Amino acid sequence: MKTKDFYYDLPKELIAQDPLYDRTASRLMLLDKKTGKTTHSVFRDIVNYLNEGDCLLLNDTRVIPARLLGIKEDTGANIEVFLLKRLSDTDWECLVRPGKKLRVGAKVSFGEGLLRGEITGQKDDGNRVVSFTYSGIFEEILLKLGEMPLPPYITHKLEDRNRYQTVYAKYDGSAAAPTAGLHFTKDLLTRIEKKGVRIAYLTLHVGLGTFRPVKEEDIDDHHMHYEHYNMPQETADIINQTRENGGRIICVGTTSLRTLESVSDESGHVRACEGDTGIFIYPGYRFKAADCLITNFHLPESTLIMLVSALAGRENVLKAYDEAIKEKYRFFSFGDAMFIS
Repeated sequence: MKTKDFYYDLPKELIAQDPLYDRTASRLMLLDKKTGKTTHSVFRDIVNYLNEGDCLLLNDTRVIPARLLGIKEDTGANIEVFLLKRLSDTDWECLVRPGKKLRVGAKVSFGEGLLRGEITGQKDDGNRVVSFTYSGIFEEILLKLGEMPLPPYITHKLEDRNRYQTVYAKYDGSAAAPTAGLHFTKDLLTRIEKKGVRIAYLTLHVGLGTFRPVKEEDIDDHHMHYEHYNMPQETADIINQTRENGGRIICVGTTSLRTLESVSDESGHVRACEGDTGIFIYPGYRFKAADCLITNFHLPESTLIMLVSALAGRENVLKAYDEAIKEKYRFFSFGDAMFIS
């Protein structure tokens, strides 16, 4: 298939720039993956579309303020460093800008020397290894100096960094939020549990690669970025029990779905494990464990819209997106949601 097969034209005014005051007030499009039929609701009513015995699978990663602004020590040039993956207590794999000014040996200062970094290595994809020096606790310094790495299509300043964080975020490590989870509140999750839906958690640390466009003409030529995941034993047990009892596995976000499919065998049985996944899901993929998906509306020609199309059918998805545009749904990270069942 061609990348252009997943293009649609989105008016810029439909890109949500700010989160709603009430997380559950987002609109919700319901898409039947078999028929392509769509209906409309509000996210707080998602509980009405979940069944007793289902499993709701959430990604409990926590976004870190991974964007650091500093200066190159020898020239005073402005520098951006995005933390991608922790390699040791002091070393991180990072995306740096401008890359030409930050070769191995370059030194950068952040917060008037509160944090310093030296480029000690370069990856094949251009990412740098940065070794940091500091006094105190790194996480506390990061909270003071770092900014939330919002997607490039969001131009408004985020007043409350917790709004780019799910209410159940637990484990630090993401450079981007699992945005489908932003619609949930603790009260809504309690209502869902009271209905008899089991809630289970996995962790996948989302990388900045999630924002990178597919540049290849043929999607088969695209290489996915790798992200670190953890599937706990308790969650694996809940998923396997749910499947054995005839319940549905409902993934909240593409990150939960990608992790689930990465750790499932051909029969859909899930094992507890930890590792890195670069799974690329696009039309033609046979799903092993995921039944349904709660997700936001994704960028044209992105790996995410390809994943959604694999689950619900490309024509169904593009038709639903056209309808969402006509109905003036809000798109992308702070936008409205879709439930594919």
